[in-house]
Amino acid sequence: MAALRTAFHGRFIQALPFSLGSLRFASTSFKAADLTIERSAALKPKPEPSTLVFGKQFSDHMLTVCWSEKGGWEAPQIKPFQNLSLHPASSALHYSIELFEGMKAFRGVDDKVRLFRPMLNMERMHRSADRSCLPLFDKAELLECIRKLVELDQEWVPYSLDASLYIRPTFIGIEPSLGVSRAGHAMIFVIVGPVGPYFATGSFNPVSLLADPGFVRAWRGGVGAYKMGGNYGPTIAVQNEAVKQGCQQVLWLYGEQEEITEVGTMNLFIYWTAENGERELLTPPLDGIILPGVTRQSLLDLAREWGEFKVTERTMSMKELLGALDAGRVLEVFGAGTACVVCPVGSLLYRGKTYQIPTMQNGPDLAKRFYKELTDIQYGRTQSEWAPLV
Repeated sequence: MAALRTAFHGRFIQALPFSLGSLRFASTSFKAADLTIERSAALKPKPEPSTLVFGKQFSDHMLTVCWSEKGGWEAPQIKPFQNLSLHPASSALHYSIELFEGMKAFRGVDDKVRLFRPMLNMERMHRSADRSCLPLFDKAELLECIRKLVELDQEWVPYSLDASLYIRPTFIGIEPSLGVSRAGHAMIFVIVGPVGPYFATGSFNPVSLLADPGFVRAWRGGVGAYKMGGNYGPTIAVQNEAVKQGCQQVLWLYGEQEEITEVGTMNLFIYWTAENGERELLTPPLDGIILPGVTRQSLLDLAREWGEFKVTERTMSMKELLGALDAGRVLEVFGAGTACVVCPVGSLLYRGKTYQIPTMQNGPDLAKRFYKELTDIQYGRTQSEWAPLV
């Protein structure tokens, strides 16, 4: 287990330190050594990688770990994929006491299965659990349980360099009460399934954005820095509005200065020539309204390791971005996230006017370089401690 901790360790910036102090639960964590496995008697056929739609197919097994305030953590279980049985008053169903993570496993060119910086997901999940008043757990123990699940269902990891196995750890409050209070019962469950490209436009085609200051994704003092389901459901109506206006994704703005924050469910990057003539990669800072993405951190780490241009985390307003576009200083704009890896942005609709972004006209050299660097690591073409074997 010590080797696992070392191999999966990675640097991650915490967006918003938060401690519930006396509200933290004193329960000891579950142990991967206590994991029990019930194998499915009927295995499902595996879909062809070329037919995969994101989030629609699931493997043969799942992981569950239950907790109660009275009994603490139960032993983790891997069992056949099945429906959950929940009390109708479960707190996750009424008050969104729920959080999740998004991870992937990749089948490499050497046929070995790898994860990608998984401890960063465990650290973020742990912070989200703390903020949600859910019981804390040992991050390495959960990761080892997830590794065992992927190992058992490894034939579900697509034999393709354009697909992967998506891993969805989820943590819900299942307190059978309508009282608005911390959950006295909770469950972690993990489901996995093969996925292809996240966007219908493909893995590296530009998307168009709607920037409407009338809609807000998150605010300072809120929970935008945590991966909670309640941050995602309310965005669907805005996404539908974007589609109605001929766009594919939403550029989220915040405050009177119309700060640029995130794009869809991705972190945002801008590569430009600053006013002083210096090339710079810019992304919004982790100031409480930005989700600390694993891909975001990886791009920042790579860029700083290269040392070829300035790397900055700071706020940027729409006024500043539009001024840079008018001056011809913007080179590339792209989103970054686990589902899409890197996604170029081609245009922006703001207050009834469409602004063309020259991302594709500029290669996009940097976005493609990031995409190649990350996928080379994920699929084993480049050996890295970021991609531990399953």
